[in-house]
Amino acid sequence: MVTVQWLDESGNTRPLLPVPGNYLSPTLSPDGRRLALSSAGDIWVYELGSGSMTRLTAGGGYSNPLWTVDGRYLLFRALSQRARGTWWIRADGIGPPQPVMQSNNPQLPWSFPADGKRLAFNELSPANIDDIWTVPVETGRAGLTTGKPELFLQTPFHQRAPTFSPDGRWMAYQSNESGRYQIYVQAFPDGHGKRQISGEAGTHPAWSPKGHELFFISGGVLMSVSYQEHGESFVVEKPRVWFEKKIANFGPTQSYALAPDGKSIVALMPAEPPEERHDRVIFLLNFLDELRRRVPLSGK
Repeated sequence: MVTVQWLDESGNTRPLLPVPGNYLSPTLSPDGRRLALSSAGDIWVYELGSGSMTRLTAGGGYSNPLWTVDGRYLLFRALSQRARGTWWIRADGIGPPQPVMQSNNPQLPWSFPADGKRLAFNELSPANIDDIWTVPVETGRAGLTTGKPELFLQTPFHQRAPTFSPDGRWMAYQSNESGRYQIYVQAFPDGHGKRQISGEAGTHPAWSPKGHELFFISGGVLMSVSYQEHGESFVVEKPRVWFEKKIANFGPTQSYALAPDGKSIVALMPAEPPEERHDRVIFLLNFLDELRRRVPLSGK
């Protein structure tokens, strides 16, 4: 069980969803008014203003929701006997889910650049483990369509969480090529200028929509690093702790999402165990008889 909390850089938290649950992959809409997440294998949307929760899918096997940049649609992973690959659905819940990319391998839709014209996703193939692909995307009144997928990165290692910078010039991702997961940045689409961003370890990168800042998780703690772009060079400062308390970690799925203003973060936090209550009153009848039974008097 986890809680969904707002976090800020001062270390403050406040609840977003009122009740703990089995939530995964929180992601805020581009206008910051809706929260999509998965729970019990289905995709849900929570309206921050009204507090209403709408279930978009049914039957289970769906996860990793991702908003399109216009906020009209959600892409998500499908992994069940009846549905595989990447699917989409209208964010208002009108109409059934529709496939947009078919594959027998698990696919995890992960990010768009600010123009929303290309999707970065992971495909987990038996031969090459986790590969990073991108695909052109078109949105319209009829929904989503995709072009031909293009391979961006394929190695013998796991490379996950491909995340476009807002301007689409850089791709951040995590890879275990060093023996543990670290965050790397490469230019897109040619892949030049590879740079390690994290220090001790790093997973789940996320670019700030405002300002030159990149976030990631290290040891369960949210970190951030400032960066500058100088032509073809990507220059970073030393990573720093952004929020000291540990957030929940569920492997390949994302556990946090930045608000559009770049100043606050929605994160899954471990639920606190309920406090033990000591408000019971015990009545013991025939106390003297029980005392004699337990402690016999001498000489009897």
